[in-house]
Amino acid sequence: MLETISTINGAVNGFIWGIPAMICIIGVGLYLSIGTGFIQIRRFAYSIGHTLGKVFEKKEAESGAMTPFQAVCTALAGTVGTGNIAGVAGAIAIGGPGAVFWMWISALLGMCTKFSEVVLAVHFRERNANGDWVGGPMYFIKNGLSKKWHFLAVLFSIFGTVAVFGTGNATQINTIVTAIDSVFINYNLAGENVLPTINLVLGVILAVCVALVLLGGIRRIGSFTEKLVPFMAVFYIILALGVVIMHIGSVPGVFASIFGGAFDPKAFTGGVVGSMFISMRRGVSRGIFSNEAGLGTGSIAHATADTGHPVQQGLFGIFEVFTDTIVICTLTSLVILCSGIPITFGQAAGADLTIAGFVSSYGRWVSLFTAIALICFAFSTTIGWGLYGARCVEYLFGTRTIKPFLVVYALVSIIGATLDLGLLWDISDTFNGLMVIPNLIAVFLLSGTVFKLSRDYFGAVDAGRLPEDP
Repeated sequence: MLETISTINGAVNGFIWGIPAMICIIGVGLYLSIGTGFIQIRRFAYSIGHTLGKVFEKKEAESGAMTPFQAVCTALAGTVGTGNIAGVAGAIAIGGPGAVFWMWISALLGMCTKFSEVVLAVHFRERNANGDWVGGPMYFIKNGLSKKWHFLAVLFSIFGTVAVFGTGNATQINTIVTAIDSVFINYNLAGENVLPTINLVLGVILAVCVALVLLGGIRRIGSFTEKLVPFMAVFYIILALGVVIMHIGSVPGVFASIFGGAFDPKAFTGGVVGSMFISMRRGVSRGIFSNEAGLGTGSIAHATADTGHPVQQGLFGIFEVFTDTIVICTLTSLVILCSGIPITFGQAAGADLTIAGFVSSYGRWVSLFTAIALICFAFSTTIGWGLYGARCVEYLFGTRTIKPFLVVYALVSIIGATLDLGLLWDISDTFNGLMVIPNLIAVFLLSGTVFKLSRDYFGAVDAGRLPEDP
């Protein structure tokens, strides 16, 4: 039975995350970029100034909402995860250094896709029975499109509800437990025979922590993520920059391999990766998986923001993709490529390759700090996706189902800590991809709203009728 499910899931997954899906995601991103006049480039300086200014703004959000900065931190909690460490390594191992270039291209277009998702989520959001702002793909489908399209909102919510248990919880908790286990083993603190017991205890502790944060509601989630996300991002960026500075002499050659390898992978991989198409596919898919532009999930968090205009929060969508992919994923790739560690091109690789880059530069002691980074990344993702799942369940079954769902979601942490997750991860990944379909259809159909809101907002800014934030 399990083998049949695995075979069917593999076929569906291959199509969902195959060439047609990537063409659609890139195509919609290009269409939105053209329609907004490449807002992610023309208004990039304004976007960064607007968003970074909110970091230092001491503002209390209205009831049932987060501050704009808390909202983007919650969205980043969902996107900045173990994929930034493990996924980039896999892209380079299979696609060569040139995969990094195509990752940048997907991020450039993804900035506009995420901007559009956020603008629509804020514009079409509504208050729920608890007085909280709720929004995202299901709500901009419901409130922005005619009833004949409302089935897309139901599909998105169903796919999202299934995906969060694997993508957002079990696999992330499993990563945390694996990282802690590695510390116990490397420092001879525990033997293999006691690890199952340790993992069970860790699973229970993590389940309690997840429940405490998520059951506290919007305000507690926002307060938690605005503290954890900046800490973990700065912590990882400093560690990675240290590696780059130590190997500063190799940086020009690394960038040459990234740009050259994008079009001629064979020249930089010893002939193992000889196809530009493979390099492109791995880089584009890594970018999509990392920043989630096209999935619509991040817009659920952004919809909770206490903001005066949808475009103002949309700028945080641009900032989110920039931080996730251009900054953090790029630094991960530089750690791997600058450190000079051997890369077996054409073979799957994960976090071990990134960790090897840190260890070769700093020494064995840094494995403890990389474990801390992995734990922070994974736990933040669990919290961000918990909010996404709660909103999907709420759309399907009503506000009263939120707390029971969150209790079940927290308990899944115990499963993630103690069991083999191979098939669960594969199924969740498929449902994760299925979310793209209803989301992109809706974003495309509502693109005219995005274009109009953007023109109106920046027309007012240029005419001096809106305050320049900050």
